[in-house]
Amino acid sequence: MRLSLDPHRDGNQPVGERGRRAPVTEVPAPTRDHVVAASETVTLVLGEDSPLPESAADVEDLVRLLRGHVAQLGARTAPGIPALLRAQRLCSDSVPEGYMPSRVYLVRLAEATQELMAHVERGGPRPISVEGGRRWRKPRVNVLRGAVFALALACLVFAASVPRT
Repeated sequence: MRLSLDPHRDGNQPVGERGRRAPVTEVPAPTRDHVVAASETVTLVLGEDSPLPESAADVEDLVRLLRGHVAQLGARTAPGIPALLRAQRLCSDSVPEGYMPSRVYLVRLAEATQELMAHVERGGPRPISVEGGRRWRKPRVNVLRGAVFALALACLVFAASVPRT
Protein backbone atom coordinates (compact mmCIF):
# COMPACT_ATOMS: atom_id res chain seq x y z
CA MET A 1 0.00 0.00 0.00
CA ARG A 2 2.27 2.76 -1.23
CA LEU A 3 0.58 6.16 -1.11
CA SER A 4 1.36 8.66 -3.81
CA LEU A 5 1.81 12.18 -2.51
CA ASP A 6 2.22 13.66 -5.99
CA PRO A 7 -0.48 16.22 -6.85
CA HIS A 8 -2.71 15.01 -9.68
CA ARG A 9 -5.52 16.79 -11.44
CA ASP A 10 -7.71 14.18 -13.11
CA GLY A 11 -6.28 11.13 -11.44
CA ASN A 12 -3.28 10.53 -13.69
CA GLN A 13 -2.27 13.93 -15.03
CA PRO A 14 0.51 15.68 -13.05
CA VAL A 15 0.02 19.33 -12.17
CA GLY A 16 2.03 21.76 -14.28
CA GLU A 17 2.76 22.38 -17.91
CA ARG A 18 3.60 19.48 -20.21
CA GLY A 19 3.83 16.89 -17.46
CA ARG A 20 6.30 18.82 -15.33
CA ARG A 21 5.71 19.43 -11.69
CA ALA A 22 4.46 22.87 -10.79
CA PRO A 23 7.18 25.18 -9.47
CA VAL A 24 6.96 26.28 -5.87
CA THR A 25 6.40 29.91 -6.88
CA GLU A 26 3.17 29.14 -8.73
CA VAL A 27 -0.09 30.05 -7.05
CA PRO A 28 -1.62 26.86 -5.63
CA ALA A 29 -5.03 25.62 -6.66
CA PRO A 30 -7.99 26.54 -4.45
CA THR A 31 -7.62 24.72 -1.16
CA ARG A 32 -10.08 22.11 0.00
CA ASP A 33 -11.70 22.17 3.37
CA HIS A 34 -9.24 20.93 6.00
CA VAL A 35 -11.89 18.82 7.70
CA VAL A 36 -12.69 16.95 4.47
CA ALA A 37 -9.03 16.33 3.72
CA ALA A 38 -8.40 15.13 7.27
CA SER A 39 -11.47 12.90 7.08
CA GLU A 40 -10.13 11.20 3.97
CA THR A 41 -6.77 10.52 5.60
CA VAL A 42 -8.39 9.24 8.79
CA THR A 43 -10.56 6.93 6.68
CA LEU A 44 -7.37 5.55 5.08
CA VAL A 45 -6.21 4.52 8.53
CA LEU A 46 -9.41 3.68 10.41
CA GLY A 47 -11.71 2.57 7.59
CA GLU A 48 -13.08 -0.96 7.77
CA ASP A 49 -11.91 -1.75 4.23
CA SER A 50 -8.50 -0.12 4.67
CA PRO A 51 -5.60 -2.56 4.97
CA LEU A 52 -2.76 -1.97 7.40
CA PRO A 53 0.20 -0.14 5.86
CA GLU A 54 2.70 -2.62 4.47
CA SER A 55 5.97 -0.83 5.10
CA ALA A 56 7.49 1.63 7.54
CA ALA A 57 7.55 4.23 4.74
CA ASP A 58 3.76 3.94 4.40
CA VAL A 59 3.37 4.50 8.13
CA GLU A 60 5.70 7.52 7.95
CA ASP A 61 3.70 8.98 5.05
CA LEU A 62 0.38 8.58 6.88
CA VAL A 63 1.83 10.00 10.12
CA ARG A 64 3.18 13.01 8.21
CA LEU A 65 -0.25 13.59 6.63
CA LEU A 66 -2.05 13.29 9.97
CA ARG A 67 0.41 15.65 11.66
CA GLY A 68 -0.25 18.20 8.92
CA HIS A 69 -3.99 17.86 9.42
CA VAL A 70 -3.60 18.35 13.18
CA ALA A 71 -1.62 21.54 12.52
CA GLN A 72 -4.25 22.85 10.09
CA LEU A 73 -7.18 21.96 12.33
CA GLY A 74 -5.36 23.28 15.40
CA ALA A 75 -5.19 26.69 13.74
CA ARG A 76 -9.00 26.67 13.52
CA THR A 77 -9.55 25.99 17.23
CA ALA A 78 -8.81 27.85 20.43
CA PRO A 79 -5.64 26.80 22.25
CA GLY A 80 -6.05 24.57 25.28
CA ILE A 81 -8.87 22.37 23.94
CA PRO A 82 -8.35 18.82 25.29
CA ALA A 83 -8.75 17.25 21.83
CA LEU A 84 -6.10 19.61 20.43
CA LEU A 85 -3.71 19.00 23.32
CA ARG A 86 -4.05 15.22 22.95
CA ALA A 87 -3.44 15.37 19.20
CA GLN A 88 -0.47 17.71 19.59
CA ARG A 89 1.03 15.47 22.28
CA LEU A 90 0.77 12.48 19.95
CA CYS A 91 2.24 14.51 17.07
CA SER A 92 5.26 15.46 19.15
CA ASP A 93 6.05 11.79 19.86
CA SER A 94 8.26 9.94 17.43
CA VAL A 95 7.00 6.93 15.54
CA PRO A 96 7.89 3.83 17.58
CA GLU A 97 10.06 1.10 16.08
CA GLY A 98 8.54 -2.24 15.23
CA TYR A 99 5.57 -3.44 13.25
CA MET A 100 2.81 -3.42 15.88
CA PRO A 101 3.89 -0.36 17.93
CA SER A 102 4.08 1.80 14.81
CA ARG A 103 0.62 0.71 13.64
CA VAL A 104 -0.85 1.26 17.11
CA TYR A 105 0.68 4.74 17.18
CA LEU A 106 -0.78 5.44 13.72
CA VAL A 107 -4.26 4.36 14.82
CA ARG A 108 -4.05 6.46 18.01
CA LEU A 109 -2.96 9.51 16.00
CA ALA A 110 -5.81 8.96 13.54
CA GLU A 111 -8.31 8.70 16.41
CA ALA A 112 -6.97 11.92 17.96
CA THR A 113 -7.26 13.64 14.58
CA GLN A 114 -10.82 12.36 14.24
CA GLU A 115 -11.68 13.75 17.67
CA LEU A 116 -10.19 17.12 16.69
CA MET A 117 -12.15 17.08 13.42
CA ALA A 118 -15.37 16.45 15.34
CA HIS A 119 -14.60 19.44 17.57
CA VAL A 120 -13.96 21.70 14.56
CA GLU A 121 -17.12 20.47 12.78
CA ARG A 122 -19.23 21.18 15.87
CA GLY A 123 -18.03 24.75 15.70
CA GLY A 124 -16.17 24.74 18.98
CA PRO A 125 -14.46 27.84 20.33
CA ARG A 126 -12.51 29.60 17.61
CA PRO A 127 -9.14 31.28 18.04
CA ILE A 128 -9.10 34.99 18.67
CA SER A 129 -9.16 36.88 15.40
CA VAL A 130 -6.01 38.81 14.57
CA GLU A 131 -7.96 41.23 12.40
CA GLY A 132 -9.49 42.88 15.44
CA GLY A 133 -12.99 43.12 13.96
CA ARG A 134 -15.93 41.29 15.46
CA ARG A 135 -16.92 38.19 13.55
CA TRP A 136 -20.60 37.48 13.45
CA ARG A 137 -21.81 33.95 13.28
CA LYS A 138 -23.78 33.00 10.23
CA PRO A 139 -27.40 32.63 11.35
CA ARG A 140 -29.08 29.30 10.85
CA VAL A 141 -31.87 28.91 8.31
CA ASN A 142 -34.58 28.57 10.96
CA VAL A 143 -33.50 31.84 12.59
CA LEU A 144 -33.86 33.61 9.26
CA ARG A 145 -37.24 32.00 8.64
CA GLY A 146 -38.42 33.12 12.08
CA ALA A 147 -37.24 36.67 11.47
CA VAL A 148 -39.06 36.82 8.12
CA PHE A 149 -42.20 35.38 9.70
CA ALA A 150 -42.08 37.93 12.56
CA LEU A 151 -41.62 40.78 10.08
CA ALA A 152 -44.53 39.54 7.93
CA LEU A 153 -46.73 39.21 11.01
CA ALA A 154 -45.83 42.73 12.14
CA CYS A 155 -46.69 44.09 8.68
CA LEU A 156 -50.02 42.23 8.76
CA VAL A 157 -50.90 43.58 12.21
CA PHE A 158 -49.95 47.11 11.11
CA ALA A 159 -52.02 46.85 7.93
CA ALA A 160 -55.01 45.56 9.93
CA SER A 161 -54.76 48.43 12.42
CA VAL A 162 -54.83 51.18 9.78
CA PRO A 163 -58.40 52.55 9.41
CA ARG A 164 -60.08 51.92 6.07
CA THR A 165 -61.19 54.94 4.09
